[in-house]
Amino acid sequence: MTGTVGTAKVYENERMVIWEFVLEPGKRAACHTHQLDYVFYALEGSRLEVFDANDGFLFAFDSNQGDAFAFRCDGGELISTDGRGLRAPATQSARNAGAGRYREMLVETKQ
Repeated sequence: MTGTVGTAKVYENERMVIWEFVLEPGKRAACHTHQLDYVFYALEGSRLEVFDANDGFLFAFDSNQGDAFAFRCDGGELISTDGRGLRAPATQSARNAGAGRYREMLVETKQ
């Protein structure tokens, strides 16, 4: 896939990668593949729609300011580890379906 998991890489070392991710209203991120477990924290919240690699709609969810979400990669699938019960393919894209800008910090953990 051509996309990255964030808009800009903020920091990287041997244990983690920190990304900033920004989506303006109505915009969609490029399709990308998550290869590492990660946590993201919403700095500016919105409603997000998630799509698979074939542009098929999977689900929508609200990521409000201050919310944190955690996922582990497991055989090409992302499984939430924060009790929310979310699952998605590791290759995906997201669209900001809300009225305001969406912004998060995403931290990948290297294994």
